[in-house]
Amino acid sequence: MSTRPAQVRATRSQGAARAAEVKRRRAATRRRRWLFGLLVVVLCAVGVKVIAPSFHSAVQNFGKLPLAHDQTIREQAARKQLDPALIAGVIYTESKFSDAQSSAGALGLMQLLPSTAHFIAQRTGGSAFTTEDLSTPDVNIAYGSWYLRYLLDTYDDNEVLALAAYNGGETNVNRWVAQAHEDGKAFTVDQIPFPETRAYVARVMRAQQDYRRTYAKRLGL
Repeated sequence: MSTRPAQVRATRSQGAARAAEVKRRRAATRRRRWLFGLLVVVLCAVGVKVIAPSFHSAVQNFGKLPLAHDQTIREQAARKQLDPALIAGVIYTESKFSDAQSSAGALGLMQLLPSTAHFIAQRTGGSAFTTEDLSTPDVNIAYGSWYLRYLLDTYDDNEVLALAAYNGGETNVNRWVAQAHEDGKAFTVDQIPFPETRAYVARVMRAQQDYRRTYAKRLGL
């Protein structure tokens, strides 16, 4: 009896087995790839949820409108009855939220002169205050906010005059206002004689509006 039919059947059986094994392996590979893809999607979704707020904040801080110490700004705004966006606008215009020192000797986030800071300390009972304290953000913002409130009270809540005095000094502002009254005119930003002070007031007021739009939630608005 010929063994050829049996050999053929065996060969076909082995071929079918190999084909089935290849098919099984391909199916297993597809399942692993699918599971891996699903895992990547899940991890990405979790990562976006966790990282997105920090990333969003980092992008904003890296960009043109940084914000830091917002809790202190909110607290001081509430205590001094100030617009927190105004405080943020002054800080941005003065130092862009960095602990800087100007060529004139103004210090910290809100760029206070030591003489102004000691005046504030005397008026607020800060007997232990030292000039070095201006490098502490909470102290600097508290003193700068007090000074803003003082200037707003001095000028009947006129932000233009208060900001002009913050930059150019009360003596100059008083002289400009007196001259405007003599001329029978209302004092406006455009009438500020000092180009630096005029530009300063405009920048702060523009930044104030930008902070109100961009950081309303963080500033408690």
